[in-house]
Amino acid sequence: MELFDAPPERERRAAVPLAERMRPASLEEFIGQRHLLGPGKLLREMVAGGRLHSLILWGPPGSGKTTLARILASSGGAHCVRFSAVSSGVKELKKIIEEAERLHRLGKPTVLFVDEIHHFNKGQQDTFLPHVERGVLILIGATTENPSFEVIPPLLSRCQVLVLQPLAPEEINDIIDRALRDAKRGLGSLGLGLSGEGREFLIQQCQGDARVALSALETAASLARSAKDKTEIELPELQEALQKKALLYDKSGEEHYNVISAFIKSLRGSDPDAALYWLMRMIEAGEDPLFIARRMIIFAAEDIGNADPQALQVAVAAKDAVHFVGLPEGRIPLAQATTYLATAPKSNASYKAMLAAGRDVKEKGALPVPLHLRNAPTALMEELGYGKYYKYAHNFPGHVVDQEHLPEALRGKKYYSPSDSGHEKTIQERIKGWEEKRKGKKT
Repeated sequence: MELFDAPPERERRAAVPLAERMRPASLEEFIGQRHLLGPGKLLREMVAGGRLHSLILWGPPGSGKTTLARILASSGGAHCVRFSAVSSGVKELKKIIEEAERLHRLGKPTVLFVDEIHHFNKGQQDTFLPHVERGVLILIGATTENPSFEVIPPLLSRCQVLVLQPLAPEEINDIIDRALRDAKRGLGSLGLGLSGEGREFLIQQCQGDARVALSALETAASLARSAKDKTEIELPELQEALQKKALLYDKSGEEHYNVISAFIKSLRGSDPDAALYWLMRMIEAGEDPLFIARRMIIFAAEDIGNADPQALQVAVAAKDAVHFVGLPEGRIPLAQATTYLATAPKSNASYKAMLAAGRDVKEKGALPVPLHLRNAPTALMEELGYGKYYKYAHNFPGHVVDQEHLPEALRGKKYYSPSDSGHEKTIQERIKGWEEKRKGKKT
């Protein structure tokens, strides 16, 4: 064979990463995102009807954004163009728009798929905005970043944002099984199985990212094949592939959740010693420190709240610190934050208030904003009574005013009842004083 002869099909296919080879080509093959793809759901109906709209798919890595975008783009009989926000510029974009204009005149739509759309700068977004507005381009963007901060408001208002979730453990399990069985695209021709211990480790470590799971599985399979008479991919190969050791507390698949539960309940129970023990159990087992930090942030807001407003700042600072310095030194700010949260005064009053207000929103719907609380930027709105009788609190003694701020249907409703713990005792007394002032003005 000549040096530059094309390799056989099997070799070319093997050179493509397993995650790419196993990429679904249709919704029937797609695993996950049931909230978007189940019967009667938005994307399922969109594909069935063959009518595409501009969309932004927002979700974590490995959740299927690019795959979904490709399936959608090919489902409507449109001309599909993939554009890189990283390596391409306005010049290439203008050429795409010129061709899209030509096809639009012939009645053929053009789908512009932009992966990692958050890398688009304002100039690039401004360039294709009017063409999206006119329907010359149907934009399908994929991003791991919050589009509210990365996409200009005029473009965002013309796209429907769909949120993708990390894949559930059972969905990752199905993807692994498919790769092991598929002899044409996957690893089925190798005749390798996967041990139960290795499977649990892989599912836990990939954290809902299908690409990580498949890449690790492919590397582990290669390591297993190099061993003589090996018929199963086992834990050591997966540890080597991921360069991580197994979580010591993940023997049955549920201990991972048991230990984080014990950590949170130790914090809630104001037991710094137990909380430190469970913290170190997780860290020594190889847990992602940012996972721990995220749970501490939630705890600070939910279980401490305004009893110690500083707690949330401490938890966020610990997250930033461990992200900045990494491990092993990142253990130190995590330990400091753990002892602070465990010994802080506790109150879930804000959390309970949130739940109560949320229930009223769901049960009573979008109640009208009282007229006196509405802005009146135009003469007509002023004539309709918008803002009339509004009392500006700073014009009253103590900045306290007797005025209803809730919708009429919720008049007098109380959601937040501060406890007598920590700083909330001060808030409780302050609210009581305001109520007494308001009552005094009524009598």
